[in-house]
Order: sequence, then C-alpha cells, then structure tokens
Amino acid sequence: MASESRSDRLPSTRAEWEARLEELVRENRFTISVFFPLNGIVLLLASAEGALPEPLAFNGLLILLGTLVMRSPLVVGLLPITDRRAAAGVGALTLYAYGIEYLGVHTGVPYGEFFYGVDLGPIVGGVPLGLPVFFIPLVMNSYLLCLLLLGDRAARTGVRLLAVIAAVLAMDVVLDPGAVALGFWVYPKGGAFYGVPLSNYAGWVLSAAVAVVAIDWGYDRRALLARLDDCEFLLDDLISFVILWGGINAWFGNWIPVAFAALFGLGLLRTDRFDAPLSAGSWNNLGRDESATDRKR
Repeated sequence: MASESRSDRLPSTRAEWEARLEELVRENRFTISVFFPLNGIVLLLASAEGALPEPLAFNGLLILLGTLVMRSPLVVGLLPITDRRAAAGVGALTLYAYGIEYLGVHTGVPYGEFFYGVDLGPIVGGVPLGLPVFFIPLVMNSYLLCLLLLGDRAARTGVRLLAVIAAVLAMDVVLDPGAVALGFWVYPKGGAFYGVPLSNYAGWVLSAAVAVVAIDWGYDRRALLARLDDCEFLLDDLISFVILWGGINAWFGNWIPVAFAALFGLGLLRTDRFDAPLSAGSWNNLGRDESATDRKR
C-alpha cells in the first residue's frame, strides 16, 4: 500500500518530476516516435490535398500539440543535465530565434522573402510563438547525433562545431522542401531547390552557426554523452523527424530531401537508436523485463 500511494501522489521535487516524466515517455515510446509522425503525415497531407474539413485542416494548435508530443523525449531526456548555464544558453538561443525570424519575415534577410502560408499556432509580431519548439530541437538533435557519430573526434571543438552546423543544414534540406510543398511557408519568388531559394540555405549557415555555438557553450559535452548512454529515448525526436518529413517529401516526389532523411535514418541505425520505437512488441517485452528486474531488486 505504501509503494502504491507513493506512485499515485504528485511528485514534490524536481528529481521526482524528472523520474515520473521519464517513465511516461519510456512507456509510450512507440506512440510518441512512430504513431504521432505517421498520424501527422496523414493529417498534413489530407489538409494539403483538401480532404480534411475545417477546422481540422492545418489546425495550428493541433500542429503545435503534435510537435510538442514528438519533442517530449528530447526535452524530458535533457532535463536532468539542464543546469543554469544550459538554460541560459537555450534562453539566449530562443531570443535569437525570435529576433532572426522577425527580421526574416519583415525584411527577407537572411533567408529570402517569405511568408507563412498556414496557421502554426499563436502569432506575435508575425512570428509563430511556438518557433523555438520547431527550431531548437533541430539543432540539439544534430548535436547529439554528431557526438555519437564522431566519437573521440568530437573532443576537437572545430571538428565538432563544423559537423553539427553541416548536420543542421542537412536537416533543413529535408525540412524546407516538405514545408514549402505543404504551404507552411511560401517563397513568393520561388526557388531553385524544390521551391526553396538558395538564399534560405545561406541564411541557415548563419542561424545554424549561432545556434550550435549557443548549445555548445550551454551544455557540457561529457554530460551529454553520459546522458546518451543512460537515456535510450533521447534521440527519439529525430526518429519522428525522419519518419514525418521523409514521408511528406516522398509523397511530393522530393527525392533529394528523402535521401537526406534516409541518411539521418542510417545515422540513427549506426548508433543503435532505431531499436525499440520501431517495434511495439519488442518494446513491450523490454518494458516487462525491466519491470521484472525492478521487482527482483
């Protein structure tokens, strides 16, 4: 009875909240990292093709909610190692993201002239309020994947930063053509790369560089590596990204972005991160095994 009451009560400390959230994510890995992006593909394509009625078609709050759910493994996984310095780095990056997006929306610098074509949630000054939820995880996922793939070479600052910047740009090669095909944002003058102007990628060099430096300053690399070893779901958000945007680009025949999404998938396979989420049955067995182990303890 005592242990049951402890599990039923609300957590009272940060450590208890972190443990409870980790348990919640761990118990729902397949739903979060596979079902949600697959469902997102169906809903977004149905919206784009006019098969989904209002108010469900491109519903901004639903898009934001779905994104938050898919981001939850990354956020929950990072909480235990997010100290004041890391929080300051993320905070500074959030302000930068709002600032550079405001500049881009109103002046066309540095990405090129564009505007938002669908509702992405609440808007402030022409910029979606949920922008950090869309942008910052791209950088963090790239950073974490590069740490795993680089191995000992990640200890060299120049190598680490350049690799992560390149990975962030590669992510945008996947994201932007799919988003433009859906009408998320529109470049009125078009663009050479699936409707995306090359100026967009020039702007992303700047944004990626600033973002990667902020993450590198805020988080301790060794703590991130230790957390990657300890938390099997830390890169599940990247799995969601590969499924969602790889699938959307495939629907529209954007085969170069699909190939880049596949490269991220291969990176996840190489780092053994495509394990449990892609098999609900095997994950359930794993969960039962862990529960049995806990009981023995």
